[in-house]
Amino acid sequence: MKQGTQGSAGTTGEAAAGARYRVPAQPAAGEADRCRDTAGVDGGGSARGEHTHSEPVLPRPRPVVQRSSVRGQVLAALRTALVTGDLRPGEVYSGPVLAERFGVSATPVREAMQQLAQEGAVEVVPNRGFRVVERSARELAELAEVRALIEVPVMLRLARTVPPERWAGLRPLAEATVRAASSGCRATYAEADRAFHSAVLALAGNQQLVGVAEELHRRAQWPLVGGGAPGGGSRAELIADAHEHTALLDALIAGDLDVVRSLVGEHFNGAE
Repeated sequence: MKQGTQGSAGTTGEAAAGARYRVPAQPAAGEADRCRDTAGVDGGGSARGEHTHSEPVLPRPRPVVQRSSVRGQVLAALRTALVTGDLRPGEVYSGPVLAERFGVSATPVREAMQQLAQEGAVEVVPNRGFRVVERSARELAELAEVRALIEVPVMLRLARTVPPERWAGLRPLAEATVRAASSGCRATYAEADRAFHSAVLALAGNQQLVGVAEELHRRAQWPLVGGGAPGGGSRAELIADAHEHTALLDALIAGDLDVVRSLVGEHFNGAE
């Protein structure tokens, strides 16, 4: 298993990932402390502790919400870097070095990495950071099988019950996957692809189903050992996969169950 270090390969990978995906800088250090200091001073300039019983006590400042926003942006950037392969399987990335590249503190980076560890994308390496999990073609095939077991029966049931006008309402999402595929950006296509599949499954009215399917879909989009993309990932392959969405939607609108069954089977065999 190839292992990067913070001083060599790991640092290089971190620099490449951070240079491409940046998030807004957090509030300057000490800003929250200044807010707390201000809260301890009343409008007349009295120092903390000098107010009388007749003076109103100022409420404690609200928690700074920007950190959670930064964490979410860092998490999105790291997920994009995983899909594109900028975070390479087998490499170790440290929180502080990635934080420097992103222009944020280490805390939201570590929190985002812990979330990715819970999802199985990375694993904790004590005193070093996080290693991107190496995935095999077998794991990808297993994920595709599980997705098919969940999504295919639901899609076929929906094909029998959902009226054509509701399927037609998903046309913009299907067309968005074609545009994303044409851009050649795998991360952009991954997001559009996930949005289309989630919208289809949402018609079943089961949010637990949508959540499980989205998690499996995300895992299926991580790079393979050696940096290869699932299903190949070339621009032509992405476009072909995206056109399966529009063809599937046409069959659903027409109520052609045989074509729907065939297209859904082909689509999941492509592991997208």
